[in-house]
Amino acid sequence: MTIAISSDHTGFAQLKKLRDYLENELGHSCHNFGPAEIKPDDDYPDFILPAARAVAGGQCEMGIILGGSGQGEAMVANRVRGVRCAVYYGPATAAGSLGADGSPPLDGYDILRLSRQHNSANMLSLAARFLSVEQMQIAVRLWLATPFSHDPRHQRRVAKLDDIS
Repeated sequence: MTIAISSDHTGFAQLKKLRDYLENELGHSCHNFGPAEIKPDDDYPDFILPAARAVAGGQCEMGIILGGSGQGEAMVANRVRGVRCAVYYGPATAAGSLGADGSPPLDGYDILRLSRQHNSANMLSLAARFLSVEQMQIAVRLWLATPFSHDPRHQRRVAKLDDIS
């Protein structure tokens, strides 16, 4: 699978490690949309937008982006029609919540599974200030391995998302 990757200056160091993991451990091909070097005053839309366009245009099947909180990066990505970008801060389980399959949550990563199963997320924005590289690796592995459910209600909802201009 070809994966678009990008970050702001905050996620720069982690992105290199994540790219190595994606390519060397998981066997994916990565297209890095930058930045090429750390510049604390860079503007994340300059790097995230081309990655999102590559996912929406089919040049990359999925996208993984990093930022301090991941929020701004996801906001940029989600402005591109056909992109469905989820944000991930780290393992967490709400009290009384149910897992992706309706059972009790297993490990605090169910939000990642749900973003793929129910929302067919094709980009993932990781919060570099809140996640260790190891947590990012676990998150990315689970997220990439989780398929969309193709349940008619989820297909209908995703189609409505993609129709929003």
